[in-house]
Amino acid sequence: MEFNMKEVGFTTNLPYGELHVAGDEEYGFRPYQLMVSSIAVCSGGVLRKILEKKRITINDMKIKVEVERNEEKANRLEKIHLHYLIKGDQLDPKKIEKSIELARKNCPMAQSVEGSIDIEETFELL
Repeated sequence: MEFNMKEVGFTTNLPYGELHVAGDEEYGFRPYQLMVSSIAVCSGGVLRKILEKKRITINDMKIKVEVERNEEKANRLEKIHLHYLIKGDQLDPKKIEKSIELARKNCPMAQSVEGSIDIEETFELL
């Protein structure tokens, strides 16, 4: 990857398209937004694959994310809470809980910040 400076922030070209990153939301995605998005979507994607392999059918999934940052330490990300909203028929909460634990162990983004950012996961079956 190569990032090019622009008036505010940086830009890079990726196979899907151009990505703008800046500390100001008016000029691009903020770095912390990208980090949180990477962790949430990676975790959700891995969970989806695990459920498919276990032949657990879900109709829909949403992930609500809450973030805690530490202003005294350069606005460091301290905690990310992922709350899965999973829609399906006759879902077993114990199987979903075990699948979420397995997803965490197999999500490269979550594993990359293990020990640095506290990631908490909860779920709700709809």
